[in-house]
Amino acid sequence: MSVDPRSRHAGGDRAIYTWAAVVALLVVFAGFSRTFFLKGAFGTPELTTLVLVHGIVMTLWFSLFLVQARLVASGRTDLHRRLGIFGGLLAVSVVIVGVTVAISGARLGHSPGPPPLVFLGIPLFDMLIFACLVSTALYFRQRPEIHKRLMLLANLSILTAAIARIPVAFIHDGGLMMYFGLKILLIILFVVYDSLRNRRLHPAFGWGAAFVIISLPLRLWVIGTPTWMRFATWLVK
Repeated sequence: MSVDPRSRHAGGDRAIYTWAAVVALLVVFAGFSRTFFLKGAFGTPELTTLVLVHGIVMTLWFSLFLVQARLVASGRTDLHRRLGIFGGLLAVSVVIVGVTVAISGARLGHSPGPPPLVFLGIPLFDMLIFACLVSTALYFRQRPEIHKRLMLLANLSILTAAIARIPVAFIHDGGLMMYFGLKILLIILFVVYDSLRNRRLHPAFGWGAAFVIISLPLRLWVIGTPTWMRFATWLVK
């Protein structure tokens, strides 16, 4: 019995989204294992209700992406679409809770390295980029080739905080440039794999990845300005 080459190709295309979801979950677990997932084993301080809700919402989001990827891979696009309604609401929750936690953390002086008011710009920009990518992906939900690529980029775009908290010396010592560099590397790896497999750079990956990558030096410039410091100071009052 022969197998349609197009089926094998489609299976390989779908696998990239499963792997992206798994990698994202592993990065999140590695970054927040001591302070959230395995905090009981490490004896880290108790979490506030806000931070606990943030952890649950983010875990649900990354887990949902894996579930959605597997549903499409198994041909259950009907259930994938129904869960998409919940996903849209969850995405809004990710942004609202993410922004609130970022401001609260800066107010309390929390930061994985840079000054808190400077680092505040990182999660806030992450939430902005995430919101743009997810909303665009939902707009193109009837065009799967665009939708799925933008959703993948949206998930990878919010890994900065998790990467920054991975307890590995070279990551911590590398500072913001290391956090951004590792995130860019993940994005490039998935984009290159997809491009090689399909023998072209899909436009959604092209401009979507460019949007994420260009935002990184842009935000570094913004958070280094006196205007940003005045704005951040106003936010945390």
